Amino acid sequence: MTSQILKVGLVQHSNSHDLAANFAKTVQGIRDAAAQGAKLVALQELHRSLYFCQTENTDLFDLAETIPGPTTDALGALAKELGIVIVSSLFEKRATGLYHNTAVVFDTDGSIAGKYRKMHIPDDPGFYEKFYFTPGDLGFTPIQTSIGKIGVLVCWDQWFPEAARLMAMAGAELLIYPTAIGWDPTDERDEQIRQRDAWIIAQRAHAVSNGVPVISVNRVGHEADPSGSSEGILFWGNSFVAGPQGEFLAHGSETDEQVMVVDIDQTRSESVRRIWPYLRDRRIDHYQDLLKIYRD
Repeated sequence: MTSQILKVGLVQHSNSHDLAANFAKTVQGIRDAAAQGAKLVALQELHRSLYFCQTENTDLFDLAETIPGPTTDALGALAKELGIVIVSSLFEKRATGLYHNTAVVFDTDGSIAGKYRKMHIPDDPGFYEKFYFTPGDLGFTPIQTSIGKIGVLVCWDQWFPEAARLMAMAGAELLIYPTAIGWDPTDERDEQIRQRDAWIIAQRAHAVSNGVPVISVNRVGHEADPSGSSEGILFWGNSFVAGPQGEFLAHGSETDEQVMVVDIDQTRSESVRRIWPYLRDRRIDHYQDLLKIYRD
């Protein structure tokens, strides 16, 4: 079986209140990755702004954009100029009072190949996303691009094996997780390490159990809590790419801004799935209880 290499780029960076500076940093990262040969570039969750969900503030709905809109126009033009696929993550204003956390995929001709609206919405201290985002209504549907069929999921989705499985069952050739996740700076270091390792293990497991590569892109840096009620969030970086057996193909810094370009052999999923046929051996005739919230 002849290998088929896809070069993918990951843009990991910190953010500030300056939207223009954030976007300039993102664009430069995309250009750097493309200059290194990347044909697919994945961005972190909500890359235009600070992670604004630490508090509930109606003024922050002003950050939302329509799709299409100014940012999608700019990223589409960039994808066309560079001849690459870009996976972005935006705060979508669908209608007045209706907003989503939405990933938009641009094809090499600059068109919007598709979008995915985040399905699992957290509501935890420092991550008050239910205040801002309506759960997605597009399902777990891969997006066809000129470089293959990709399954895009967003942050909290990465903890749910059902989401990864449904994307793989629909033909996703790789899974991409734009992410914004970090520590409470007051947590003890041992607890921080446990959280980070659980995050990595969960996503590597999706690669293993579905026989597909996984790309996860996180941000870095400390972002203060505007309310002052907590110490904010220290985003832990660690963007990575795992192969179809969960093996690390690349693993980024915990603290530094970074552009990584990684080779993915797209034929390895075929080889791995022939040896580890999880899809063949699934007992769907005994999985009905998965449709229940809990088995009492």
